[in-house]
Amino acid sequence: MSLSGKRIWIDVEQPKTAIMFNSLFKLFEKEDPELLITARDYDSTYQILDDFGVKYKKIGKHGGEKLEEKLNTYINRLNQLFPVIKKFSPDYFVTFLSVEGTRIAYGLQIPSIGFNDEPRNEPVCKLIHPYIENIITPECIPKDLYIKLYADPKKIIRYNGLDEIAWISEYTPNPDILKNINVEKGKYVIIRTEPTHASYLIHKIKPEETQIKKFFPPIFKKFPNYKYFLLVRSKKQEMFLSKGLKSLSKERNVIITQYLPNLLDLCFYGALVISGGGTIVRESSLLNVPSIEFFPGESAPQDKFLINNGFPLEHLRDSNQIGRRAIDILNQNPTPDRFKISSFKEKINQFDNPNVICFQHVKNRLIAK
Repeated sequence: MSLSGKRIWIDVEQPKTAIMFNSLFKLFEKEDPELLITARDYDSTYQILDDFGVKYKKIGKHGGEKLEEKLNTYINRLNQLFPVIKKFSPDYFVTFLSVEGTRIAYGLQIPSIGFNDEPRNEPVCKLIHPYIENIITPECIPKDLYIKLYADPKKIIRYNGLDEIAWISEYTPNPDILKNINVEKGKYVIIRTEPTHASYLIHKIKPEETQIKKFFPPIFKKFPNYKYFLLVRSKKQEMFLSKGLKSLSKERNVIITQYLPNLLDLCFYGALVISGGGTIVRESSLLNVPSIEFFPGESAPQDKFLINNGFPLEHLRDSNQIGRRAIDILNQNPTPDRFKISSFKEKINQFDNPNVICFQHVKNRLIAK
């Protein structure tokens, strides 16, 4: 049976969700339901959806680094979403970690399901877990972490894998990216800043700061002929880096930007990926690309999962250590085998795809109605 005549609402609240849900949208579209996709203005979320050709409604924005502003934008987005959702009258709600969407679904008694691989995000978890009907979580993250944050253990759906497998399992590298941005495979580095606006970091690091300022200069000095993409998350970080790196930011082979299209292709053909957040280095290590995470906290269970399963990920926090290790990796040069699709496909296919789990759950529930 198809889902024709059923109405499904999906809320996209961050760039990772936009990337992850693209294949989920397609799974649902094959079953012919009426889809309503809403999205909030945060980082590159809109640009990613536009690149994928997704039809969506722009509603609300991210609250920034201040707690009172987060609350204010939450209230405003609730007010904007409510009449839209009430009119659409969905049969099911799907989200990643949308606080506003989950609250509205609960208030309108709409069955709901979400993903959560980030119990470190305590404020958001505490606001979502009591209201959402089911949560899909990786087995590598202890179940108790969710239960402590008010999740009902009977409503937690577990799977063997990571969220990033949802889109990498269907990914095929496109070498055209090399011509499009004029780079040679294995001769450039992607470096991403910390997610300083995330609620679990706002008391640990200033919103504009990034450790890249400290460890990037020695890497550039050793490999001045490589190209470097410094991917920031906000205008404040862009200004901080441009000023902090001084003359380096003016080099033609140093690109400071908030958005890079076809980022997965760039990761696959790059020599090294370094990031202060988890998603991009999990993607790159799953693609068999040497990856360094410098998140200012404990290693996440997902990172340990990747390391224990032999994926090339390291978590380093000291700036000098990051610089030295990056130089060691770049000195080695990628082997030709690293750019073969088989170098990552066969390995990740042994794990579960969480999008498929979500799709089957929602379909079964709607057909059973």
